Amino acid sequence: MTTFVDRVELHVAAGNGGHGCASVHREKFKPLGGPDGGNGGRGGDVTLVVDQAVTTLLEYHHSPHRKATNGQPGAGDNRSGKDGQDLVLYVPDGTVVLDKQGNVLADLVGQGTTFVAGQGGRGGLGNAALSSARRKAPGFALLGEPGEARDIVLELKTVADVALVGYPSAGKSSLISVLSAAKPKIADYPFTTLVPNLGVVTAGSTVYTIADVPGLIPGASQGRGLGLEFLRHVERCSVLVHVLDTATLESDRDPVTDLDIIEEELRQYGGLEERPRIVVLNKVDIPDGQDLAEMIRPDLEQRGYQVFEVSAVARLGLKELSFALAGIVAEARASKPKEEATRIVIRPKAVDDAGFTVTYDEAEDVYRVRGEKPERWVRQTDFNNDEAVGYLADRLNRLGVEDRLMKAGARAGDGVAIGAEENAVVFDWEPSMMAGAEMLGRRGEDHRLEAPRPAAQRRRDRDAERADPDREFDEFNPF
Repeated sequence: MTTFVDRVELHVAAGNGGHGCASVHREKFKPLGGPDGGNGGRGGDVTLVVDQAVTTLLEYHHSPHRKATNGQPGAGDNRSGKDGQDLVLYVPDGTVVLDKQGNVLADLVGQGTTFVAGQGGRGGLGNAALSSARRKAPGFALLGEPGEARDIVLELKTVADVALVGYPSAGKSSLISVLSAAKPKIADYPFTTLVPNLGVVTAGSTVYTIADVPGLIPGASQGRGLGLEFLRHVERCSVLVHVLDTATLESDRDPVTDLDIIEEELRQYGGLEERPRIVVLNKVDIPDGQDLAEMIRPDLEQRGYQVFEVSAVARLGLKELSFALAGIVAEARASKPKEEATRIVIRPKAVDDAGFTVTYDEAEDVYRVRGEKPERWVRQTDFNNDEAVGYLADRLNRLGVEDRLMKAGARAGDGVAIGAEENAVVFDWEPSMMAGAEMLGRRGEDHRLEAPRPAAQRRRDRDAERADPDREFDEFNPF
């Protein structure tokens, strides 16, 4: 049964915003007391929070689909809908958040660090909030925005000061068990350790963490054995400790070759070149192990390694090793730049930044409008209500979309698409159309709205108009 998971794919969905309400106040002797529709509630966010009590991603391995609650719709009598409840997901310290393409979205280190994985949708405005001097009694309300939904990948990278690396059965688990209070599984066969073990060591006034990384073998950086699954757990360490077995029973192995192979795997994995290294010659309590340690120690020291001869079973040389590691960790901590106080950075919008772009899509024969505001307004519009569509046209007009379309070369009857290609709203553009409440007919209607023509029909009408500009088109009454 799986007990440790350090990589999961998580499907998160924030809550949808509640719809606004279109309502008119009615009471005795006052049948039309004005609009009183309330606003919809905000959808709940999905937030990742670091909790040091959590040590694995196992919970999300079993239930990878997480969704926050939706906001409630508004109601009459100016009653706003209830906001959706935020969903908080607790993750281990050292969790990295990536998108499906492998791009890092957040690196969550430190208790309480948060990341909003899914933003809840805004609630729609009710007709009470939409009323104005020109539109005293709106017959429509804005829709709530859908919550953000996406797939993310969570990877756990152990936050440890010291990482023990080496071949299987080199004695790493035994070493961490005597240096700290950790109780890893220990046996006399390879690949006993299947998950990283973490222990806390106290050496004088320095307290540091030490991680036992499961056994590495040749080809680990390319996915052979368990190495690729757990090499990420050495990325955050301050010092690498090579644990070499000086009493191995395998005739084709020796400690120096083991060191070279592990170093090559670390080099291919990348990003660990500047980390200080220490070599631990383990199992020197065995006579053959002591003799081999004395034989290879000069060669290792000549390479620049600091070498310690220890025995986890006999508890030899452990004090010297723990204090040496404490010194390196303390030096690494002192060399790190101090965290500066959080500063508020104000980035004013450029004077000529309209907040949207207009480009011509030749394949679809439409002018495509992209921007946060236009696309959000489209999502909030109820296209079954003509008056709501007219209100959208007014907003786009005030934003300057019509002027930008004219500058881009759009002509009457050309197709205009607002939004991304997969979910865009397409309509026929009429640059001379009027905007405002004076165009409204009966309640809930707007005479500017007509069904958009297909792209092929737009091309035929445009070509015919250019060939005969004086020709009148009875069927041409675009939006």
